[in-house]
Amino acid sequence: MYSALPKSYSLYNVFLFTRLHKKAQASLSSGVDLRAAVALPHGEDLNDWVAVHVVDFFNRINLIYGTVCEFCTEKSCPVMSGGPRYEYRWQDDHKYKKPTALPAPKYMNLLMDWIEVQINNEDIFPTSMGIPFPKNFIQICKKIICRLFRVFVHVYIHHFDRMILMGAEAHVNTCYKHFYYFSTELNLIDRKELEPLVSQDRGFVPKGTLVPM
Repeated sequence: MYSALPKSYSLYNVFLFTRLHKKAQASLSSGVDLRAAVALPHGEDLNDWVAVHVVDFFNRINLIYGTVCEFCTEKSCPVMSGGPRYEYRWQDDHKYKKPTALPAPKYMNLLMDWIEVQINNEDIFPTSMGIPFPKNFIQICKKIICRLFRVFVHVYIHHFDRMILMGAEAHVNTCYKHFYYFSTELNLIDRKELEPLVSQDRGFVPKGTLVPM
């Protein structure tokens, strides 16, 4: 598992992260509609708000996958997919320069490692006061969000029975809805990427569980 904060965060950014994270959590705990809770607070910087949530979602989703990873094996999940209609292939700038089909656990390991590298890259997530975010920061976060969404797709479609057995479905559903509202409120994910769970919502789980209406 990964630490709650990027390893390289300075004291300034730890303070900023803590303040914004507390603000986000206070909104969630106050009973405020999730749609309202994820909106950019007045006077806050968009990049800071997105950065705090990306780190938070990374840790929470990593933990969610960690609860089922022992059941997600190369034998049970030989392809990283979301049911028979959706397959996700891995690509990066190093070993996998072309989209490559991989077993789900291999894909997940590469994904979590890749995100941690992004978060700990000071050129992407600045660590000192006064250092600006890169101009393509939001685009980078969109890619992170898109790939994190695929973890939800795989867990819901292939391992949700395990979540139910562990009594973790309510936690997973809450995390997913928070993620969904935040990503769609700030236009961080393409609607077509949501399709696997839109169709799933009509099938194996209670209506409205996956895609908030």
